[in-house]
Amino acid sequence: MPTLFDAAARAALRARLDKLSPQSPPAWGKMAVAQMLDHCTRAMLVPVGAFTVKPSFLRFVGRFLKGMALGGSPFGRNSPTAPEFVVLLPRDFDTEKINFAAALERFAGGEAAITVFEHAFFGRLTAAEWGVLLHKHAAHHLEQFGA
Repeated sequence: MPTLFDAAARAALRARLDKLSPQSPPAWGKMAVAQMLDHCTRAMLVPVGAFTVKPSFLRFVGRFLKGMALGGSPFGRNSPTAPEFVVLLPRDFDTEKINFAAALERFAGGEAAITVFEHAFFGRLTAAEWGVLLHKHAAHHLEQFGA
């Protein structure tokens, strides 16, 4: 599985990021492209300790779904998310693109960059699992906007 810890995987995501524009329309969902970038950035900041999410009351269910989330099947469209990841206000595309790229580069340090091992829904994740999950999440949302 691709992981954010792999330089080639990060480069591929950056190339897809460069295909986006402020006018990129979503294939599904309610977010504008800049909101999606902020949403993904927030997710990438959680395991490095720079963004906090409250544990979900459905965490006991999440532990059973962790394997599916980390597997080869794509994420479902319009899946629920933690309230902390919901971006309601408009965002500046250029700023959010820079923030996304910076969050992506935080993973260049490898698994040592991970300081948080509890996911709010899935429970305990290893650094390697964080790398796979966040790559899959970013790829899913880039696909949402045609990149």
